[in-house]
Amino acid sequence: MTKIKEAALDFLAARRVAVTGVSHAPQGHGSNAVYTRLKERGYDVFAVNPNADEVEGDPTYPTVAAIPGGVDAIVIGTAPKHALSTMREAVDLGITRVWMHRSFGGGSVSDEATAYGREHGVTVIDGGCPLMFGPTADTGHKIMCAMMRLSGKVPRTV
Repeated sequence: MTKIKEAALDFLAARRVAVTGVSHAPQGHGSNAVYTRLKERGYDVFAVNPNADEVEGDPTYPTVAAIPGGVDAIVIGTAPKHALSTMREAVDLGITRVWMHRSFGGGSVSDEATAYGREHGVTVIDGGCPLMFGPTADTGHKIMCAMMRLSGKVPRTV
């Protein structure tokens, strides 16, 4: 098992990242916050939403496979029932870094998707938020990370 901080920094070393679940109505969507912050920090970030043509002025893609040039990592920000299909797509595309976003509540974490990814060699971060670590972190997310580690919503190892 890998410590969460090490796995998070490895994930954030990927420069081309797909974010699923980015909404055309961003209010309250964690995936939109992740998408925007990664973009602000200089990542090549791609919104995946089969039900929108554009998000925040950027094109969206119906699937990760539709992104020109591919990606190095995926943040799953959809409902957990969609996580397994995204994880299967990651495996099919050879993507080995996937983060299932979780703030408060269940977030996007799916035990079935986690198991499938790990069985196929994917480093799966099953909880927490990429904005809690490394170059994307801010004070609020760091505090949230500390609190959520206590409740188990941020895994200690992956």
